[in-house]
Amino acid sequence: MASNLDQKAVDTIRVLAADIVRKSNSGHPGAPMGCAPIAHVLFTKYLNANPKNPYFKNRDRFVLSNGHACALQYILLHLLGYKVSMDDLKNFRQFGSKTPGHPERIDTEGIEVTTGPLGQGISNAVGLAAAEAQFAATYNRPGFELFNNYTYVILGDGCLQEGVSSEASSLAGHLKLGKLIAFYDDNHITIDGDTAVSFTEDVLKRYESYGWHVQTVGNGDSDYDSIAKAVEAAQKVTDKPSLIKIKTTIGYGSLLQGEEKVHGAPLAADDIKQLKQKFGFDPEQSFQVPNEIYDLYHKRAQQGAEVEDKWNQLFAQYKEKYPKEAAEIERRFSNTLPEGWEKALPRFTPADAPVATRKLSEGVLAAIEGQLPELIGGSADLTGSNLTRWKNAVDFQNPSTKLGDYSGRYFRYGVREHGMFAIMNGLSAYGGIVPYGGTFLNFLTYGWGAARLSALGHMRVIYVMTHDSIGLGEDGPTHQPIETLALTRATPNMLTFRPADGNETSGSYLAAISNLTRPSVIALSRQNLPQLDGSSPEIVLKGAYVLSADKNPQVVLIATGSEVAIAVDAAKALAHKNIAVQVVSMPCSELFDEQSDDYKLQVLPTGVPVVSVEALGTFGWERYSHAQVGMRTFGASGKAEDLYKHFKITPEDVAAKAESVIKHFAKLGYVPEVNAQL
Repeated sequence: MASNLDQKAVDTIRVLAADIVRKSNSGHPGAPMGCAPIAHVLFTKYLNANPKNPYFKNRDRFVLSNGHACALQYILLHLLGYKVSMDDLKNFRQFGSKTPGHPERIDTEGIEVTTGPLGQGISNAVGLAAAEAQFAATYNRPGFELFNNYTYVILGDGCLQEGVSSEASSLAGHLKLGKLIAFYDDNHITIDGDTAVSFTEDVLKRYESYGWHVQTVGNGDSDYDSIAKAVEAAQKVTDKPSLIKIKTTIGYGSLLQGEEKVHGAPLAADDIKQLKQKFGFDPEQSFQVPNEIYDLYHKRAQQGAEVEDKWNQLFAQYKEKYPKEAAEIERRFSNTLPEGWEKALPRFTPADAPVATRKLSEGVLAAIEGQLPELIGGSADLTGSNLTRWKNAVDFQNPSTKLGDYSGRYFRYGVREHGMFAIMNGLSAYGGIVPYGGTFLNFLTYGWGAARLSALGHMRVIYVMTHDSIGLGEDGPTHQPIETLALTRATPNMLTFRPADGNETSGSYLAAISNLTRPSVIALSRQNLPQLDGSSPEIVLKGAYVLSADKNPQVVLIATGSEVAIAVDAAKALAHKNIAVQVVSMPCSELFDEQSDDYKLQVLPTGVPVVSVEALGTFGWERYSHAQVGMRTFGASGKAEDLYKHFKITPEDVAAKAESVIKHFAKLGYVPEVNAQL
């Protein structure tokens, strides 16, 4: 049986959720009201965190995967004493507030990951739990259990229907992540109505087959003791993640409880009035929190502060005995890179042999992994193609498998692109980790929901995307990306790199790792590319640069990746016709856009026609060029050299296009500015 105080606390959360959503006239009251007992038991009895220091390294992590229920999380943060005031609750979903319509990690202290798109949160949680296991295996020592936090998740039917959660949960079971505990809010309701219309599988059997420990709580509305016992049982199972199915009533206490109508719209005024009367609150008052409820939650917050104090004392002792490891932990969690790490980046001259940029990427990873212990990688079952694993890397595996151990820094994600991307977001959110993962560029969009959240959530995540154009050849149009980089370049707060040689590949990693709050997509070739004269790792930080220039150029050729060498050869052909050319390599358009106007006009001088060359879709190149050489259809199956000829992406075709553009603007009498010059 629940104590009177626990019952009052749960009812306070329910009533407050109704008030918050009603005042904003927008939001989801049903799930917060239904999940209130789960959240109350977890936050007042088990979750260790310190509101005075939301970034305590060994805090328990909490993820609200059904992010539409965020009124619940904001209420809990407020009650515990995080920087979420009552006024913030009253400004729920209002512009500029700390309480946006779905949880966003950059807006609100205490939010670990940005959730909302269903299935992402539970998948992020797999990354958070894996990060704890990796830190524990790397830094814990006898008598110094520095890292042992739990990752707790609340998720709903919608999260369980999304494929990304299946991918991530399957891997979590394989990895035996015993400190991951998920609460399934089994309220049998989605927006379309009862789950009987579309979701009738046995979720627990599915998760049991994944290798999870599963339990059921039959009455999540009022049986708080059973919820607590289930948590304690889950904590005792150390070699399996846990899923606790808890039967709840959506919108508990409302006249519409148990119906989809209570999911995504404010309760009516008379409904809220009867709710308050039912739970013993003044129906004429709003945003009521009894002092004893604040006292209860503040007491738990004080216990969290004491947990951190004890941890800090332990860390101080650890620091005396293991100063190197302690310094590394502090550096990693402060997002500070080791001094001089970039000196390990490989450098090349034109005398070096042509190499595919995916192979050059492998060389970069091998060169820097010893300098950057925070670099943790993997591939979606394409290790031998993406070349993402350095020699002698240890796989991240449960030691019982004898396939690796938890100190390993290489993840075998399996054929799970979306799950991989979402797990990488969780690894990044834990702190002290720079995750990267590989697949073919065309399959970036398999996991785009998670990649987009990398950008929205300001995650330093690196997408190592190989086979980056029609240059991959015989696999054909199903594998050849056309539109993909137009999407990444259009995405705010995301960097897109397409390096042309070894120096630019090194520079892409330099920029990606140095940007602390932006994800990066590094698009890499399958085919060999020559080492260019005039490139360097550092110049990539400018986004674009002049690779070669004749005096008073009559045309600018701007290219990326494998087509930069084509532009160079086209310039040589034009030189035979006494046509002066400026060749520009643009490994990262986003970084170029951030340069000064003076610099941009040096690279793209006004009054000179610009022709872009890229063996992907031409969409977006109008910003930088007057004419484009590239793809306007899907690709085809065949040898790369044949495809380049067929689609007219050769030095001869580029030269012909340049001559045509020069003649066109000569006839016109002037060269209009492109958008990037304005």
